[in-house]
Amino acid sequence: MAVQADVVLRNGPIWCGRGDGVVEALAIFGDKVLAAGRDAEIAPLIGPRTRVVDLAGRLATPGLNDSHLHLISLGMTMQWVDSKPEAAPTLDALLGAISARAATAQPGEWILSRGYDQTKLDTGRHPRRDELDRAAPDHPVMLVRTCGHIAICNSAALRQAGIDETSPTPQGGLIEKENGRLTGLLAENAMGPVQAAIPAPTQEDLIAGIEAGGRYLLSLGITSCMDAAVGQKGGFGEIAAYHRAKRDGRLPVRTWLTLLGDDGRSIVPQCHEAGLITGAGDDMLMIGAVKLFLDGSAGGRTAWMTSPYLGDDRTTGVWMWDDAELNRMVLDAHVKGYQLACHAIGDAAIEQLIRAYELALAAHPDPDRRHRIEHCGFSTPAQHERMVKAGIYPCPQQVFIHDFGDAYVKVLGPERALPSYPLRTWFDLGLKPATGSDAPVCDPNPFPNFHAMLTRQTWKGTVMDERQRVSIEEALQAYTEHGAFAQRRESVKGRLAPGFLADVAVFSRNLLTADPADILRDTRCDLTILGGQVVYERA
Repeated sequence: MAVQADVVLRNGPIWCGRGDGVVEALAIFGDKVLAAGRDAEIAPLIGPRTRVVDLAGRLATPGLNDSHLHLISLGMTMQWVDSKPEAAPTLDALLGAISARAATAQPGEWILSRGYDQTKLDTGRHPRRDELDRAAPDHPVMLVRTCGHIAICNSAALRQAGIDETSPTPQGGLIEKENGRLTGLLAENAMGPVQAAIPAPTQEDLIAGIEAGGRYLLSLGITSCMDAAVGQKGGFGEIAAYHRAKRDGRLPVRTWLTLLGDDGRSIVPQCHEAGLITGAGDDMLMIGAVKLFLDGSAGGRTAWMTSPYLGDDRTTGVWMWDDAELNRMVLDAHVKGYQLACHAIGDAAIEQLIRAYELALAAHPDPDRRHRIEHCGFSTPAQHERMVKAGIYPCPQQVFIHDFGDAYVKVLGPERALPSYPLRTWFDLGLKPATGSDAPVCDPNPFPNFHAMLTRQTWKGTVMDERQRVSIEEALQAYTEHGAFAQRRESVKGRLAPGFLADVAVFSRNLLTADPADILRDTRCDLTILGGQVVYERA
């Protein structure tokens, strides 16, 4: 008896991959793609038990892969006060939302909020400690900038963290003062004492975050992701939470776990002792790379640059490690068999990281380890040459152009800001750039990301160097095949070819022919298939 498909998609364009082209129909058997081709070729695979999905002209693609986000944080912050510009466009609206949450909170309960961007507020500046004091006088408040690298705290939060005007500034951190008094702004490592004072999440909190964040991703056509710093909130307990979520059917998306490796809070020793190195696991839950933070964010003026930001303070940002410290940590992870995926945005941080990777690869050669530079926003042509030679790959988030491009211009000036995140250049050099959202830094909604790749336009319409635009097929490739390559899984997922995982996204319009403005404005994910199973269907 001939094999009959479990699911068949037909009657619409099916983009199977940049080298695979568009087909009329797709057959799925079990969790794999069975066949792809003309409708007449696939029709004999349809049996009485086959579910036939009528695309009705809509586009199907491989499931998207968000190559850099924070899944637990995404899910948990969905319960925080929303201070993103769409929800709180003015300082008064932001403070009002915090005040409203405080009115319903338990006495002394922490009020947590994330998403503001001072460059988009009507005041054009960060909120201040005394403003948060007035909004929530009886609660500790931590308001996190969209980038996650800066927090504004009220007096109660600072007291609980033990931070006052005499507190020393830690290496890789900033405690802001004006006229000798704390403003409430903390950056990078200076946020640690506040984060430590917040009650630690329970295992159920972590699992609920995984589940909520993962279900949201499925509703966007995202079937795979990378959690970019496992251990940040719950230490090694996050590894347990992920495995329990998988066991209990509460892990909605394929997740590649990148382990927090920074000295003082690393979970790498425990993972290595347990045999959890890069590649351990399966295609639903796999140990990925080791993550080190080298600098902050450009919009927050904490990414480490070789030349100063605009402004009287002449700051070049924040650096986390001296060269010897970084070289030691990179070499240690490399020798243990890990891929590395380290945060470096400014050109100075990228330079420091490339050098550390080069030293590790020279000492212990591995031509296909695929060490990654996460974000890699302000890399230089000379650095690109060395990346190609060493097999080092950028893993950017092109939605940063959409969300933060105007902030980059404001803090760096157009000459340095406009060419940032040079996607076309990376494509042309064969560096296989992936893309993602860094959620909850940006919303994982893929359509602003697609729009930015196609147009290089910010949310305000500023064009950030149109020479770095790519085609829609290249943009889809970044979201699928290159995402799989960045995780060393390009032979398993990222294409709709026979034998590949049957992960599929169906969109409400044909992205291949749509106007970029329409993609941004009202495109939706209509259907998501994971491993041959329909896991999301839009009402």
